[in-house]
Amino acid sequence: MTNKTLDCRGLACPQPVINTRKVLESLRQESPDFTLTVIVDNLAALKNVTRYAETSGCRVAVKEEGSTYYLSISKPAAAPQEVSAGSVSCCCPEPVAGKDTVLVITGSTLGRGEEELGKLLMRSFFYSLKESGILPCKMLFFNSGVFLTTEGSPVLEELQALADKGVEIYSCGTCLEYYKLKDKLAAGQITNMYDTVTAMLTAGRCLTI
Repeated sequence: MTNKTLDCRGLACPQPVINTRKVLESLRQESPDFTLTVIVDNLAALKNVTRYAETSGCRVAVKEEGSTYYLSISKPAAAPQEVSAGSVSCCCPEPVAGKDTVLVITGSTLGRGEEELGKLLMRSFFYSLKESGILPCKMLFFNSGVFLTTEGSPVLEELQALADKGVEIYSCGTCLEYYKLKDKLAAGQITNMYDTVTAMLTAGRCLTI
């Protein structure tokens, strides 16, 4: 039996889930029988980590001490049922690929409302995408979305990591020219509308954010 403790107190979403996933995958490789105790200090992290662990086929027991929660995550005695492509199981050795999915990014913020919140959500989105085992084959950046692929972008590190994993990154040439950013492209390549339309219409799945 392998026992390990992971302290995620003070960490913002999605870090507790991502850290839990990494440790669970490592434990699965090390031992056929393990218990991971994850410590969190807010209800959102408690629910997110619990949902991830249970979706991954693990058992979860929770102990509450004041505002601190201790999640005891263990591998079930029987093999878990196969999970959907949207979930990455701690008992599955291979990551799930997005295959022919094209992701279209139309702005530098995520969602509508406060700009600063939108920027925060966009950084969180790309960090989570980089850490996931479900990657698109291409990402297309339009309008103010090209600010994410140019110098000064807060997600350049994540984009480079995605490119290293084989994700193709394209920025609209017209958009770069409009914002006077054509000479500041720092991730991926410049594309045109014809190639963009072709990529979107021939994709197995096209998602827009």
